[in-house]
Amino acid sequence: MKITRIDTPIEQWRVLIPEHHPGYVTWEQYLATQQRLAANARPTAGEGGGAAREGSALLQGLVRCGKCGRRMMVKYSRANGRVHMYACERTYQMHGTGRVCQRIGGLRFDKTVIDAFLEAVTPAGVDATAAAVDQLEAEHAERRKLQLLAVERVEYEAERRRRQFDVCEPENRLVARSLERAYEDALGDVERQRLALAELDRHRPAPLTEPERLALRRLAGELPRVWTAVSTTDRDRKELLRALLDDVVLTIDRDRDRASVELIWQGGARTELPVRVKHSTVKRNGTRPELVELVRKLAVHSPDREIAIVLSKQGWVSPTGLPFNERRVRAVRERGNIPPAPKTPPPGTGVSINEAARRLGVSTPTIRRWLQEGLLPAEQTTEHAPWRIRLTDEVMKRFVPTVPDGYVKLDDAARQLGVAKQTVLNQVKAGRRNAVMVVEGKRRGLRIEIHPDEQGLLELAASGDG
Repeated sequence: MKITRIDTPIEQWRVLIPEHHPGYVTWEQYLATQQRLAANARPTAGEGGGAAREGSALLQGLVRCGKCGRRMMVKYSRANGRVHMYACERTYQMHGTGRVCQRIGGLRFDKTVIDAFLEAVTPAGVDATAAAVDQLEAEHAERRKLQLLAVERVEYEAERRRRQFDVCEPENRLVARSLERAYEDALGDVERQRLALAELDRHRPAPLTEPERLALRRLAGELPRVWTAVSTTDRDRKELLRALLDDVVLTIDRDRDRASVELIWQGGARTELPVRVKHSTVKRNGTRPELVELVRKLAVHSPDREIAIVLSKQGWVSPTGLPFNERRVRAVRERGNIPPAPKTPPPGTGVSINEAARRLGVSTPTIRRWLQEGLLPAEQTTEHAPWRIRLTDEVMKRFVPTVPDGYVKLDDAARQLGVAKQTVLNQVKAGRRNAVMVVEGKRRGLRIEIHPDEQGLLELAASGDG
């Protein structure tokens, strides 16, 4: 018989009778296992969550965006992988909102949550937790008392409906049908209230015994030392955090440069804390003068699109927090009365890497290598700006040597003569052929004299065959 598995969420089950028959695990263990599997499942693209990993982001999988409610993802720096940030970018990726929902640096944010966590597990925090558990137990007892009254009320109403139905004469069919329907509704209310009572009993907070209180106090005194131990990995710290924290909700107000985090502990207790955030690098009411001056310098020889690339690489954003593009750079120029870059660079400002490669007859990687080695005089307006190379007559002579007419490179000479390069060198050494030494950048090389009437052996053989 073929069995088809259908993964239906528990909320959509048509029939649910917990503990109907003995199982391998209890109903509470099953629910906890399902919840753990769902938490450890690989998150979808752009979402945070998943099992605890080895990264340094200790709140990975716990942080939730306070604006859209999605899990925030973790992004690590490419430098060393120790610097990280939490970002909610799903709305930007899916709905094209133009900006991410919110993001925050991870180091300071982690410290705020960790301090609250360690404070909660100190002996004083454990005593407060024990008192909170006692209070939760008292509140649960009060809720159970109210639920028992609700069960008694619906049972009394169901019994009253039953008696009304029993005394109804069979001849009164319409009345009997109405009473029967009312009796069935009352029985449904009884079943619902009894299920609510059973669910309440299932979630009753377990009271702490005196040995458990003493053990908690002893472990609480050792936990800070365990947390900072060298043998404790980041993954171990994440597991410790998840043992007490169920959710971490972050809300950032960039207009006021402040943020708050709500810690939701296992059991339902909540703690709200302020979080220090880095002040915005731009003013909300206008463009910073430093940015306008930078655009003014770049606009001397760079178009708006090139300026936008430089500003983005340096981490600049617009006054509204958006990345720079050609249109936003043009708006900054117009507000600052900055003229656009001329189509031809002004004299004395140098040439680009591509133009220098064309004039010197080499490739652009060669030009970049010469720049790194300091062979070419060049300058940048700012970091990540294009290089401007000054090709003076002296530079041109050093990289484009003056060669007499009729002198070619060794490779070209060997190809024209139809012989090997070593044969040409032997002819030079024997004095049967003239050559000069030239310098091209850091390289030194020979230029071999080739007479116009000389013809290679391959060409002579080809003409003889004809």
